[in-house]
Amino acid sequence: MLMQIPVGVMADTLGVRRIVIAGALVAGVGSLMFAWAESLPMAYAARLLTGLGVSVFFIALMKINSVWFHDRHFGAAGGLAIMLGNIGAVLAASPLVWLVSQTSWRNVFAGVGMLSLLLALLVWLLVRNHPHDAGLPSMRELDGNAPHPKHHGHWWDGLMQVAKNRATWPSFFPNFGIAGTLFAFAGLWAVPYLHDAHGMSRELASQHNSLLLLGFAIGAMCSGLLSDYIGRRKPLIVGGSLLYVLCWLPILLLWQMPLMWSYTHFFLMGFCASGFTLGWASAKEVNPPALSGMATSLVNTGSFLGAGILQPLVGWMMDGAWDGQVLDGARIYSPQNYQTGLLAMFGFALVGLIGSCFIRETYCCYASDVK
Repeated sequence: MLMQIPVGVMADTLGVRRIVIAGALVAGVGSLMFAWAESLPMAYAARLLTGLGVSVFFIALMKINSVWFHDRHFGAAGGLAIMLGNIGAVLAASPLVWLVSQTSWRNVFAGVGMLSLLLALLVWLLVRNHPHDAGLPSMRELDGNAPHPKHHGHWWDGLMQVAKNRATWPSFFPNFGIAGTLFAFAGLWAVPYLHDAHGMSRELASQHNSLLLLGFAIGAMCSGLLSDYIGRRKPLIVGGSLLYVLCWLPILLLWQMPLMWSYTHFFLMGFCASGFTLGWASAKEVNPPALSGMATSLVNTGSFLGAGILQPLVGWMMDGAWDGQVLDGARIYSPQNYQTGLLAMFGFALVGLIGSCFIRETYCCYASDVK
C-alpha cells in the first residue's frame, strides 16, 4: 500500500521499463534470500524485499497499457491483466502445495526467485516504455491524431494536480469499499465464517472461497470487454457495486442455501465485485494522459487501505459481541458474532456503491478528448 503512489510517480517519470526491471530484481533476490534463510530476521527481510519488488508491477502494467493500447481497449487490457493475476493466485494455492510436497519449500522459492530474475532480463530485452522507443507511431498517431502532451513540470506538481482533481476521488471509493471488502473477506474471513456459522468443512469452505476469486477473475475480464464494447464505464461500476452489496444480504441474514446455490452465490459475488476494476480506467481518463500512473496508483491505494482496516475491525467487532464461549483455550464465535463483525463489511461496501455514483463518465476516452 505504501508503495502505490511512489510507484505511480516513478512510472510517469522514470518509465515502466526501469522500475519493472528493478522490481523483478529486488523480488527475485528476496525470494532467493527466503529460500536460503537460516534465521527468522533474515526471513522477515526477505519477505519485505519480495513485497517491495512486486509492488511495482500492477501500476506499471496499467501505465504501459495506457500507451500501448487504444483508449477504447484499455478496459479489456486491464481485465485480462487482472484475470491473469488471479490465475497466479490460484496457482499459489493447491498447485503450490502439491509442488512443495514433491520437493521442498526452499526449492520452490529458489525457483520463483530465479524466474523473477529471468523476467527482469526479458523486460530489459523486450519491453519499451512507449511505441516511439521502438520506432513505432503511437496509437493516437495511427488514428491520425496528435500525440498526448508530456508533463513538463516537477513530479510533485503532477501528483498535486491529480490529487486536487475532484473527478479523481470518486473512483477511490469503489476500491476502498468494494475491493477492500472483497479482499478482506476472501483473504481472511470467508473460510472461518463458513466453517463456524454454517458448519462447513475447511475444504468445502475453501472451495467457496476459490469460486469467489474465480468469479472476480472472470468478471474483471468480462467487465473490461463489455465496457469497451458499449463505450461506457460508470453503468458497469455502479451496477456491479449494487449487485455486490445485495450479495452481502444472504451472508448477513445467515441464510442456509443448498450447496449449488451457495456455490453460485459466491461466484456471483466475486463476478459482480469486479466492476470496481473499471475505476482505474475512470481515474486515468479524467486526468492528463502523462499522469495516468499517478492517477491509477492514487485510487488503487483504496483497496489496500480498505482491506487493511477491515481485517482487524471485523475481529474487534466480533470480540465485542463475544459471549464468552471457549474450547481448548480458544474463543468460540457464534453465527451472531460473525453477523456483527461482517456488518462492517456491508457498511464499507455501501460506501463503495455511493462513491461509484459520483464517477464521471468519459465514454472510454480521456476527458480532454471528449467534445
